[in-house]
Amino acid sequence: MPLTIGTAGHIDHGKTWLVRALTGKDTDRLPEEQRRGISIDLGYAPLELEDGRRLSVVDVPGHERFVRTMVAGATGIDLFLLVVDAGEGPRPQTYEHLAILRLLGIERGVVAVTKADAVDEETLELAVEVAQELVPGSEIVAVSARTGVGIDELRGAIARAADGIERVGSEGPTRLYVDRSFTLRGIGTVVTGTLWSGMIGAGDELVVQPSGKEVRVRSVQVHDREVERAEAGQRVAVSLPGVERSEALRGDALVQRGAYPVSYRLDVELDELEPIRDGARVHVHAGTAHVAARVVRVGEHWAQLRLAAPVVTARGDRVVLRASTTLGGGRVIDPAPPRHRDVERLELVARGSVGATVHAPVPLASLRFVLDGEPEGVERAGSWVFSRDWLHGFERELRAAIESADSTDPGVPMPSVAWAGDVLPLLPFERRGAKLYLPGAVASIGARVEEAERLVRDLDAAGLRAVKIEDDELARFLEARGELVRLG
Repeated sequence: MPLTIGTAGHIDHGKTWLVRALTGKDTDRLPEEQRRGISIDLGYAPLELEDGRRLSVVDVPGHERFVRTMVAGATGIDLFLLVVDAGEGPRPQTYEHLAILRLLGIERGVVAVTKADAVDEETLELAVEVAQELVPGSEIVAVSARTGVGIDELRGAIARAADGIERVGSEGPTRLYVDRSFTLRGIGTVVTGTLWSGMIGAGDELVVQPSGKEVRVRSVQVHDREVERAEAGQRVAVSLPGVERSEALRGDALVQRGAYPVSYRLDVELDELEPIRDGARVHVHAGTAHVAARVVRVGEHWAQLRLAAPVVTARGDRVVLRASTTLGGGRVIDPAPPRHRDVERLELVARGSVGATVHAPVPLASLRFVLDGEPEGVERAGSWVFSRDWLHGFERELRAAIESADSTDPGVPMPSVAWAGDVLPLLPFERRGAKLYLPGAVASIGARVEEAERLVRDLDAAGLRAVKIEDDELARFLEARGELVRLG
């Protein structure tokens, strides 16, 4: 099973040097990174394990100014490689990166205590003990990227951590969040990212969201090798001919058409590192996107995130909420909810009882993003679902309206709603043209029968000529009987 491992840790603790020692590849590709000796953007490399498995490595920057970039790199990884300088120990970004990993649900990984050759034995032992307390349950390996000490042991620890990983949701429709895009002469625009779910191959027709740009894949590479199809968990580069670089940027998602919603709202179960007030202005990190948003608290544990720009997510995704620091995160309960502050609705949706939130007819397709299967406890007609209570109440309302209709035309107009054609056949009414009637109902004109018959004779005598009728009651009566057609 393809997996991706991401680095984490404070600036200058040796993440990029360690990746180079593990993989043989320098992930600092930008001239400024090489000049300054620090990582600014995301770096990528393949990691070969002794058992033949190949992991993808995402190297993230450690500077506090680039936490946004770190989150973009950490989304989609399966396990972490936390780097702690043996001499300095954990620093602010060590703790923040760890918090972000936890918020993203990334719980398995390895801790590398770096620069082991630069400290004495006592300091190194203390550094290992501190790391064990910092990340209980993870293997701790003391290493030196300069001398190579501990590198083989670290590969083994990574292999053991990878053994326990089970990718959740990778069988779903194709979804890749773009973390880098560029243009190559003769090839066109290329986007890269970790394939979250599904597969991608040459010839696939996909959509760049949230713009809705339809694209066709020319070719796919995994670590600079062209492949027929890439699968979930792999780092991929996708060639998209006929696409401008500006049409597929970091934060966009390359997805199967119609498989994921594009929404300005997310309902989430909050995970707070510090209290987040109702109405707080935050930045939401979802996939590789970061979007300004307002937090609308719904009860004690829930919130609706109202976004300044649309994002693409799925039920169960993790998002990170930041201001000047990381405030917390959330698990997506509904990736495309209506605007609301309904605690009961959120609790039902979180339990998977979405059918209990349905009342009036809604498209079944609108529920597929919060359902694992067919909705329970609802009625279905065509492509619409609704509650039995709503159907009974609607029937009572229609019956009352029909019974109070004028006897000259004892019917009511058909509701002009999209679901009418599917739902109305379930009700015990007769459809005549554009109106509904009680079964067997007939129009009645009382003592004016002779007047009605005389008007019919006049209409017959007029032939195809239009006749103006001043008596609206008689006109309605004859129209209901089908003996008159109203022209205006």
